[in-house]
Amino acid sequence: MTSLLQRVFHLREHHTDVKTEVVAGITTFMTMAYILAVNPNILAASGMDSGAVFTATALSACLATILMAVFSNYPFVLAPGMGLNAFFAYTVVMQMGYTWQVALAAVFVEGIIFIVLSLTNIREAIFNCIPQSLKFGVTCGIGLFIAFIGLQNAKLVVDGSTLVAIYPFKAAIADGRIFSEGMGALLALVGIILTVILLVRKVPGAILIGILATWGIGIVCQLVGLYVPNPELGMYSVLPDLSAGFSIPSISATFFKMDFTGLLSFNFVTIMLSFLFVDLFDTLGTLIGVASKADMLDAEGKLPKIKGALLADAIGTTAGAVLGTSTVTTFVESSSGVVAGGRTGLTSVVSALLFGLSLFLSPIFLAIPSFATAPALVVVGFMMLETIVKINFDDMSEAVPAFIATIAMPFMYSISEGISLGVISYVFINLISGKVKDKKIHWLMYVLAIVFILKYIFV
Repeated sequence: MTSLLQRVFHLREHHTDVKTEVVAGITTFMTMAYILAVNPNILAASGMDSGAVFTATALSACLATILMAVFSNYPFVLAPGMGLNAFFAYTVVMQMGYTWQVALAAVFVEGIIFIVLSLTNIREAIFNCIPQSLKFGVTCGIGLFIAFIGLQNAKLVVDGSTLVAIYPFKAAIADGRIFSEGMGALLALVGIILTVILLVRKVPGAILIGILATWGIGIVCQLVGLYVPNPELGMYSVLPDLSAGFSIPSISATFFKMDFTGLLSFNFVTIMLSFLFVDLFDTLGTLIGVASKADMLDAEGKLPKIKGALLADAIGTTAGAVLGTSTVTTFVESSSGVVAGGRTGLTSVVSALLFGLSLFLSPIFLAIPSFATAPALVVVGFMMLETIVKINFDDMSEAVPAFIATIAMPFMYSISEGISLGVISYVFINLISGKVKDKKIHWLMYVLAIVFILKYIFV
């Protein structure tokens, strides 16, 4: 068996062995398994069945990750992406008013387009057309947006006279909410601190451990009466429902439920382009970043088998939409497996198999409350902010559009608004200030700016 794996994954050529790859695969799964709890939680807000979403999440992650191993032999792991699932639920469905079936159709179409782009050199060409500073701004904005959603889900941030405010603990004590909402907010705060401590100490799987520890404390609090479930306030029991055993949740509620009735409408195209834009730069940025840590880039800074990696991502997105989940993308947590020594697709296969096994543990993952997953959202949001130091603040024509893209996402509660305003401001600031010739702005940027302006006029 060992010799077969050596031949299939070319382990010796990559200076690794079976044991190292298996450990790396387990490590990567541990660092990103939180998606199995977080994704159903987020997409349920759009009206989707959380059990079906759990199954779709595990299956799409398993399938896409195996494709990554087959097409590229890289140690990258894929799953429904953070940020993109928030855009799906909170912007497209809850804010813009579309059904989740329409949103799934947009993801499916985006995946088909990505397959076409991945089979050509267009996807890499588009990546090179967008200014680097704007890419960094979009990444930072998504990070702030995710963190903001986490704080809201935990009730740490609530509506107030100043639009948003910290949870009113004093009022909650007076009316008894302290034992439901209030305790959830406190437990989320404890979870954030605990997760950060684990990260500081470089504990493998810190995010997942943070979720499980916060959930465990919540279970103890419920058993002793400090936490009282109150469905009317959105606070549910944290004890797993094992009445049906460890059966796999049915996927029938989301499988092939896409709605293509508005396929040719301007709004549908705008939503699809938003998914396309975010997924494009999130995937390419992650691939390059993780590959650089593993010394996989060639002398010109390119990833040799990037076309295969992109194709796996594209097919994963399309299959994910059919199964019933938001955009599938390469996870930056793959870097944890790389740090552990993973260098080939065997790492990916191990992680994929673990995602498959997780299907049989659905009652456990579905019982994890939002206040336990909130720390993961806040910490992941923080991690996405690291690119802000790469923005050149000495050049206002680069820094200001990036800043606009960053703040628009959390303040306007929309990833698409950040992308739109970032592109428009970049083009206009450089055009009016006379820096067009120096910057050599690609014609595609002008097209995107016009499209986004038309969106504000007609949508």
